[in-house]
Amino acid sequence: MGLHVTSQFATRPKVRLAGIAEAGAWFVIDREEINMKKLILAAIAGLGLAGAAFAADPAVGTWQTQVDDGKYAHIKMAPCGAAVCGVIARSFDSSGEIQSKNIGKKLVIDMKPAGDGSYAGKVWRPSNGKIYIGKMSVSGKKLKLSGCVAGGLICSKQTWSKVK
Repeated sequence: MGLHVTSQFATRPKVRLAGIAEAGAWFVIDREEINMKKLILAAIAGLGLAGAAFAADPAVGTWQTQVDDGKYAHIKMAPCGAAVCGVIARSFDSSGEIQSKNIGKKLVIDMKPAGDGSYAGKVWRPSNGKIYIGKMSVSGKKLKLSGCVAGGLICSKQTWSKVK
């Protein structure tokens, strides 16, 4: 089977596949159509690479918080736009897993990566309902999180452990 290109019109060459030619099958290939297909393929490839970059983000996954006010939680960290956000997935107290009204609520808000394992964004503290200036850093299976007020003068810190 071969490929034959003939030009019936100056702007739209016709392509005929040998072997199908007997049936009179002609295909018109438009340069704009080819360029559009290349653009779409490049966009799809770019999205795939962006997804791979987020998947490789060390903050993505499930993390266990430290005990705060007698309770702790599992936080599911995932990409949210160009940042990472964390949602309360499960809650626990000293007796085990509990059903909390905070499950599904965002605790880590728009943490933007700085490229060196550190992040900046906001943190919500469920016990008092306040949102604080947040900083976060990831090193291996440990995540350090701080929530600050007064421009960072007064901070509360926790170290979380990666669950999965």
